[in-house]
Amino acid sequence: MRFLLYDRIITLNKGNSIVGTKSFSLSDEYFRGHFKKQTHVSGVFYIEAMAQLLGWLIIYSHDFMLSPFMSLVEKVHFEAALRPDFKAEIHAQLVSTSMTDSLGRAQMYVDGQQIASLDRIIYSHSSRVDPLKLRQLFSYYSGWSLPSV
Repeated sequence: MRFLLYDRIITLNKGNSIVGTKSFSLSDEYFRGHFKKQTHVSGVFYIEAMAQLLGWLIIYSHDFMLSPFMSLVEKVHFEAALRPDFKAEIHAQLVSTSMTDSLGRAQMYVDGQQIASLDRIIYSHSSRVDPLKLRQLFSYYSGWSLPSV
C-alpha cells in the first residue's frame, strides 16, 4: 500500500464494525502537482480510505490468518467535492465474511454530515500470509497494542 488513507482507528468490533479518522491536508503527497487551480479531494481517495479500514476489520476478524483484496465496489455515492484541510470520520460494517470472501459497506462523515458512502464492497481473500507480520503491521498502522501470541 503506497498511501495510508486513514490516520487512526477509534473503535473496532471484531466481525462487525470499525470507525477511524482521516485528515485530508493540502500537504499530503498525493496532492502535489495535481489540481493546481482548484484542489479538491477526489472520490477515489474516499473509496480507498473506506476500503483500507474495512480491510483491517476483515484481517482482525479472521485473527490475522488472511489478507483481503478489493474485488468489487458498487453503489458509491459522493455528496460533496471538498477542498483539503478537513477531518473525516469513517464508519464501516462487515455484512458477511468467510475464509474466501467478505462483503461490507462504509460511510464517511465530516462534521456529522455524510460526504460519501459505499453500499457494497466485496473482497476476495488470500491465505498466503504471515500472521505475525500482519499483527505487527496492524499495530503499527492502527496504534493499537495487541496481546502477544
